[in-house]
Amino acid sequence: MKNEGKTSSYFSKIPDIKYEGPDSTNPFAFKYYNADEVILGKPMKDWLRFSVCYWHTWRGYGMDMFGPGTMDRPWDASTSSQSELEAAKHRLDVHFEFLQKLGVQYFCFHDRDIAPKGKTLQETNSNLDTIISLMQQKCQQTGIKVLWGTANLFSDPIYMNGAATNPDPTVFALAAAQVKKCLEISHLLNAEGYVFWGGREGYFTLLNTDMHLELCHLAKFLHMAVEYKKKIGFQGQFLIEPKPREPTKHQYDFDVATVIGFLKTFGLDEHFKVNIEANHATLSGHTFEHETQLASSFGFLGSLDANRGDELLGWDTDQFPMDIKTTTLIMRIIVQAGGLGKGGLNFDSKLRRESTDVEDLFLGHIGGMDAFARGLRNVEGMMKGGDRLGKMVEERYGGWKEGIGKRIEAGEVGLEELEKWVKGEEEKRGKEKEWPEKRSGKQEKYEIVLNEYVH
Repeated sequence: MKNEGKTSSYFSKIPDIKYEGPDSTNPFAFKYYNADEVILGKPMKDWLRFSVCYWHTWRGYGMDMFGPGTMDRPWDASTSSQSELEAAKHRLDVHFEFLQKLGVQYFCFHDRDIAPKGKTLQETNSNLDTIISLMQQKCQQTGIKVLWGTANLFSDPIYMNGAATNPDPTVFALAAAQVKKCLEISHLLNAEGYVFWGGREGYFTLLNTDMHLELCHLAKFLHMAVEYKKKIGFQGQFLIEPKPREPTKHQYDFDVATVIGFLKTFGLDEHFKVNIEANHATLSGHTFEHETQLASSFGFLGSLDANRGDELLGWDTDQFPMDIKTTTLIMRIIVQAGGLGKGGLNFDSKLRRESTDVEDLFLGHIGGMDAFARGLRNVEGMMKGGDRLGKMVEERYGGWKEGIGKRIEAGEVGLEELEKWVKGEEEKRGKEKEWPEKRSGKQEKYEIVLNEYVH
């Protein structure tokens, strides 16, 4: 990554973040993330593909439903007398300085994060064009890339009843025009992917909802996007981000299984993968590793939003990921999958409302990056130790590689043949011995082995 294009100085007191090793006590240094160090055949940066999100990092100020923002950002204060577009240009300088100091290769954005909405579609698009032109230059100067872009189809009041699932076709058309432009700018920026998150694609009550019509319209909308992607030659991976609720009571992209079912039902499964957010997984009643494993097992793992929730709170807290056992389990799945392809680990994470210092932006990201790097190192330890967990699982399912299990897998038997086989086995064994023998799941043993590698 080229160290060029710095134009602001709000982080002059923050050093470039370097790797110092696990014995370091410097809060502005990596203890475990060493970007170019080769782990399991790849540099760490290629396994992890870290990304900074534009929205929480530059457009979040600590506000919540009980109070206003608490975070004073000097780059915003210095442009308070300027137009929104000029402020957006200045914010872009700050963004790239931050990425360079942190040593992150990628970033993600919503269209409304980076440029202000105008009074008309034409003015809005013109604002985007201005910012994208500058963003292209900065990407070229620094070597920093866009992991994925997305359109904000949930904040504007026009989307209060949904975007693609809105009962008003006018709103559907406005959303389509917004996505068209966002696809174009993602293409211009050579983004690795494009995310659809249906924050308002759902309902609060079935009393006023035609669920079948709304789901059909959502599918139609996504098919339009697929066709336009082909038309402009965009090579990025399309992603859907599951979430069960918030802001709606029930969202149509509830969890990974729901999304896969939707994609297959409407013939979209060849065009989409999933972007899984940790906090969304727990809100849906799953773990982050459950959702990630499910997506990976069926070829739908695209990218991950790296954050966490609070188990005592029932909403999307988007905290920085710091739990080493979780990051180890996630990195084990990623390593088994051979990597994330065009995806990455995007920090869809925000500082706590009480963490108000500018330096806290660095500390949150450093902690999250080190947590996943530490997870990757733990997985390396597992693999060098002979992948005991993997071998234990293989042994547990060993019966499917021989005898009747092998014949079932090969499709050689049906219900009648299996009934005949059971009767034959019972005759051979008689009634003296319990059959089949009880086999322990050994969960505690698996957990002990995992803990040997989680440091």
